[in-house]
Amino acid sequence: DSHLAADPLLAPLVAARPGLRVAGQVDGAELAVRAVIGQQVSVVGACTVIGRIVAELGEPMTSEIPGLTRLFPRPDVLAAADPESLPMPRARGRAVVALAGAVAAGEVCLDRGADRDAVRATLLALPGIGPWTADYVALRALGDPDILLPTDLAVRRIVGARAGLERPSPADVESIARAWRPWRSYALCHLWQTVLPATAPHPERP
Repeated sequence: DSHLAADPLLAPLVAARPGLRVAGQVDGAELAVRAVIGQQVSVVGACTVIGRIVAELGEPMTSEIPGLTRLFPRPDVLAAADPESLPMPRARGRAVVALAGAVAAGEVCLDRGADRDAVRATLLALPGIGPWTADYVALRALGDPDILLPTDLAVRRIVGARAGLERPSPADVESIARAWRPWRSYALCHLWQTVLPATAPHPERP
């Protein structure tokens, strides 16, 4: 907080949400698959596709939570799926299957103990996975504290509005964010919070 609050662009955001953390992920493989599916589609659209995949390939389970009836498909199950049968463009389906295959084969480890540079290189070598997806996985699954997503449209729009730039390029974002190192992941979360919809308070909390 003290480091990011020293930047005029982030200072009011840090003051509004002190102690904001980067949201992690229990299952790195699931996070990575969700990231690939969510490329170039809306959140609603991605959720619909993921729901269909879980309904088709997820293992049935019983739960007291209404609507929770299946687990997210295991990597080996997704790896064995026909890419053309998945409810998404064929290239993206092939990317999901290739990613799941790499995880199932132990070629890529998506947890906090993994070598981040090695994971990134492995992900980028897979078909259909670009820098945004690889870096988002590093942010959420690997816990990298210094990830910047300069091509992210929301990030560019927010930074541009706050920096007085009409159409900032990724290079503009990188230049502005240089002062945020080594905590750019936290800066991203502060920026994203400005466009996230408000959530209802927990019923047992004030």
